[in-house]
Amino acid sequence: MIVLFVCRGNASRSQMAEAIFNYLAKGNFKAFSAGLKPAERVSSKAKAVLKEIGIEWNGKPKALTREMIEEADIIVAMCEGDFPKEKTIYWNVEDPMGKDLEFYRAVRDEIYRRVKELLNSLGSSVISP
Repeated sequence: MIVLFVCRGNASRSQMAEAIFNYLAKGNFKAFSAGLKPAERVSSKAKAVLKEIGIEWNGKPKALTREMIEEADIIVAMCEGDFPKEKTIYWNVEDPMGKDLEFYRAVRDEIYRRVKELLNSLGSSVISP
């Protein structure tokens, strides 16, 4: 099972989702992420709030490709885009870019909760940091 997380810049939300998913999935499933217009680097605040919950992250922003869309079993979109309806879930998660660390923590916690729910729906046991 491959899950693709997509947001606009692949600098915060989708990077956090990929990191949290892969951490909680314990290798049972695999996630990756991409952006419609990828940023130059992952937000340092996103990395910091992941580290607070024990997740070291060194991801790099990537541009969304047709191959990624085709390879994914599930697409979790946190932005508008032309995604296959039959395998796309939309999460309304506010973009934390330009906000303070507290806002990043709130977004991280929301993504964590949603990822845990997704994994549970896929039948995977999850761990807690």
